[in-house]
Amino acid sequence: MQLLQDILYKTALLETHGSTQIEVNKIEFDSRSVEAGNVFVAVDGAHVNGHDYIGAAVEKGAIAVVCEKLPENLIDTITYCVVKDSADALGIMASNFYDNPSEEIKLIGITGTNGKTTTTTLLHDLVLDMGYAAGLLSTVVNKINKTEIPSTHTTPNPVALNELLREMVDAGCEFCFMEVSSHAIHQRRIAGLDFDMAGFTNITHDHLDYHKTFKEYIQAKKRFFDDLNSDAKAIVNVDDANGLVMVQNTKAKVLTFAVKNVADYKAKVIENSFSGLVLNINNQELWTKLVGGFNAYNIVMVYAIACELGLDQVEVLTSLSKLKAVEGRFEYMQSETNIIGIVDYAHTPDALKNVLSTIQDVRTKNEQVLTIVGCGGDRDKAKRPLMAEIAANMSDKVILTSDNPRSEDPEVIIGEMKQGIPVEKTAKALSITNRKEAIKVACSLAMPGDIVLIAGKGHEKYQEINGERFPFDDFETLKETLKSLNK
Repeated sequence: MQLLQDILYKTALLETHGSTQIEVNKIEFDSRSVEAGNVFVAVDGAHVNGHDYIGAAVEKGAIAVVCEKLPENLIDTITYCVVKDSADALGIMASNFYDNPSEEIKLIGITGTNGKTTTTTLLHDLVLDMGYAAGLLSTVVNKINKTEIPSTHTTPNPVALNELLREMVDAGCEFCFMEVSSHAIHQRRIAGLDFDMAGFTNITHDHLDYHKTFKEYIQAKKRFFDDLNSDAKAIVNVDDANGLVMVQNTKAKVLTFAVKNVADYKAKVIENSFSGLVLNINNQELWTKLVGGFNAYNIVMVYAIACELGLDQVEVLTSLSKLKAVEGRFEYMQSETNIIGIVDYAHTPDALKNVLSTIQDVRTKNEQVLTIVGCGGDRDKAKRPLMAEIAANMSDKVILTSDNPRSEDPEVIIGEMKQGIPVEKTAKALSITNRKEAIKVACSLAMPGDIVLIAGKGHEKYQEINGERFPFDDFETLKETLKSLNK
């Protein structure tokens, strides 16, 4: 239980009707979940406007309402608080309700199009290996030390987020490594949080179904850095054209990392093979199990953040050399007949290009690369032909298939992808809507030494079709298929 007055602290409160000296037992922003004694925050969201459900929330027992616009009929027994921005207020209130846990833990947020999951997961695994207690908030899973908590969003809603942070603090965690999506920044899910450090990986074509333009997407990412305090640190990739754009208006101390350009933390790729990478970072040599040039960026960013957190550099390098690839991120296996299978979450044009470039860098050129790729339904349609074009130009054979079609017809999605395949490449492209069948065909076409890439879903254990999630695991399907072909 908390006093409404206390949880409203630091919100942009414009007016109140009723007493704020009342105890509330929970914050809710979904009227369906409201119970007696709750405060209901009416947020104008992407799909519904919470202001339309104020009456329903009150009927279910809300004793206070926080909103941007008062309902026409006020009830004397209900406290109404008008704020400038309900989404912003929700984040601040959630933080106050759980006694501001982000102020008691070193909170490190990572944003960017690609690499968020890998860098946050590697950082979490790194500090655990070094003997620290730490939390993880990622697309794949949330963790308190080694205890897993299922993840439903890249960044949880503000109430769930602060509840998790409080649990981490109570469990003795010194650090929390968190993916920060553009949706979460734009929807103010991170409002009220005290970030000690923010990292920027890169920004490429993605989420334009939500942000509409690339400029809006950049601005959403940039706001994360704009809102940092002066005692925070911002670590950005200056090989990305928008790296320094992110920190133009930040109050935080700016640090840089790169592979190509001069930076505070500079990595150079010495060796790149399926057995791993050899890097030189600021004149320190490191071997890592991770594969590919794109992982050089992830590793140097992890090293930079770890060092800026004050961790011992030699111990950081030692622990980095032990870390494994993150699930569904360039995760590979080798069959008895020497076919190499790779599963990667690459679901953007740039990510797919990075993965295929890595394969080109480490292959002998005597083998074929067979790529299976699809695009999600109800998402950015502009990237569909781009994904197919990249796959066709950088593979020997391509199979276009279903990803998570959601409410769309998968064959229509595949048809839109086909438009990107150059005319001279059409002979090497197949369309197989059934994803399992597509994997089987690719594996049956592969000869010893060939490389089969399954892109798009990575760690996901389901396929979403017409509102239902059906069990499906790319890695397990690939493993079973290669095993059956060995018989």
